[in-house]
Amino acid sequence: MQKKWVIKPVDSEQTEALARSLGISSLTARILAGRGIDSAEAGNQFLAPALAAMPDPFLLKGMHAAVERLLEAREKNETVCIYGDYDVDGISGTALLVSFLRQVGITCSYFIPNRFNDGYGLHEASLQQIIALGATLIMSVDCGITAVREADFCRQAGVDLIILDHHTPQEKIPEATAVVNPLQPGCAYPFKLLAGVGVAFNLLVALRSRMRQEGLFNTGIEPDLRDWLDLVALGTIADVVPLTGQNRMYVSYGLHKLEQSLRPGITALKKVAGIKESVTCGQVGFRLAPRLNAAGRMESAVPGVDLLLSSVPDDCTAIADELDAANAERQSVERGILEQAIAQVEGDGRYPARKSIVIASTDWHQGVIGIVASRLVERYHRPTLLIAIDGEGTAKGSGRSIPGFHLLEALTACSEHLARFGGHRYAAGIGLQSEAVPAFAAAFEDVARRMLGDTELMPLLDIDAEVQPSGIDAGLLEELQRLEPFGAGNPEPTLLLRGVTAVERRIVGDGHLKLRVSAGGKVFTAIAFRQGSCPTDGLLDIAFFPESNSWNNTTTLQLRIKAIRTAEA
Repeated sequence: MQKKWVIKPVDSEQTEALARSLGISSLTARILAGRGIDSAEAGNQFLAPALAAMPDPFLLKGMHAAVERLLEAREKNETVCIYGDYDVDGISGTALLVSFLRQVGITCSYFIPNRFNDGYGLHEASLQQIIALGATLIMSVDCGITAVREADFCRQAGVDLIILDHHTPQEKIPEATAVVNPLQPGCAYPFKLLAGVGVAFNLLVALRSRMRQEGLFNTGIEPDLRDWLDLVALGTIADVVPLTGQNRMYVSYGLHKLEQSLRPGITALKKVAGIKESVTCGQVGFRLAPRLNAAGRMESAVPGVDLLLSSVPDDCTAIADELDAANAERQSVERGILEQAIAQVEGDGRYPARKSIVIASTDWHQGVIGIVASRLVERYHRPTLLIAIDGEGTAKGSGRSIPGFHLLEALTACSEHLARFGGHRYAAGIGLQSEAVPAFAAAFEDVARRMLGDTELMPLLDIDAEVQPSGIDAGLLEELQRLEPFGAGNPEPTLLLRGVTAVERRIVGDGHLKLRVSAGGKVFTAIAFRQGSCPTDGLLDIAFFPESNSWNNTTTLQLRIKAIRTAEA
């Protein structure tokens, strides 16, 4: 879709003061200010994240009770079972908890529900199975905050339940032994945007602190929590939580741990993903995470946890190959569903008049529809739900949203048509009967029409700053590298260069546009991926990110173009 280019407004005097106090360029200061970092203190914390600045984990409501119960389990040699979600956040959170708890002397098993047989979250049948195997304490990670009935079941069965979650709570909080969620009412923890694995990591920090106070490491080696930050980075990046505050801190350190590959499973996963040297957020999000996710999307997520926990290289190689094959299958299924979904949207005559997209099919794989929903949001910029209907008339849907449309609130307004639903502002899941799909689609469209105007349906291209040709050099690349890691909440900066001329144009690869552009007496090499049909005649404005491009042992500066338009006067 065509996007409206918007340059982020900032206060010039404040920006210059920030540049002087931090010793950075005006351009970098402008980018920081546009992201709400407008003081020297905030700037220093952003540019040099330090684990020592992490808030006290005991500020999390329920943390004291959770730690005390785990210490009791350790003392009594009880069996603790970690009940994780089947996405990368849940997989990495499960591996994090199991490996750490075992290292500090707690007997620990784990359970990952099957997406198709069990569905999301805690379920009584699964809890019964866990209890039958001897667990006396169950601890969820990345799920459980809505498990009111399941918490009651555990209590009646005489088994304690600790809930570690980061999803939006409903009005009633489960009555568990401990509920740790920064979003629950009354929680004093200052950072509210943790991933599930981030909540779990805070538990480990708190538990180690109490064990240290109790002298429980006097006869052994105290674990170094930094050794688990690779798992925290995996789940945090994959769950697309904002890379600000605590998350930025975890990911900054965790990426270095991923590069070191201390775990045989990470080494094997990087190998099948083709990652040889440094590890970036993009590589985690587009190479590592999809492979960890693939098994859970196509069948069972257990191999992902097995991979992260295994210390046997040959076993890890076999599991990584299995995950790589599952990912290839997932990609093939995804392409097929995307083609069918586009045909539905553009073939029923209601787009673009409709302000939402709700489509369903009996041929779609439930494990992949969330990814396809994201693709449709990128293509049409409308809140989207894809629904897979099984042979028994039961339907499961996955939704994604756009800025200005709170998906969970919209689903709440349509809840009379749903058997269950959950999620947050930008992503959610639903369950309903197949005969209710048309009525739900109509109700959801009504909500979208009330909440969305033409302005919200026009996607924006946020420009961080305008630059002059003279300012585009190796020094600019070094400055921008200080803003990494990039991801949700801290996106890769987009810069604007006006009045360029394309002096050379050719198509490379799969429809990519390779250019040499001239501006202000300088000539730059540029690449515009998947924009081969874009016209480049006359004066142009380009939105881009400068990067290093290595080819044949030569490294040059290249402009990666995100959008091109006819130059504005």
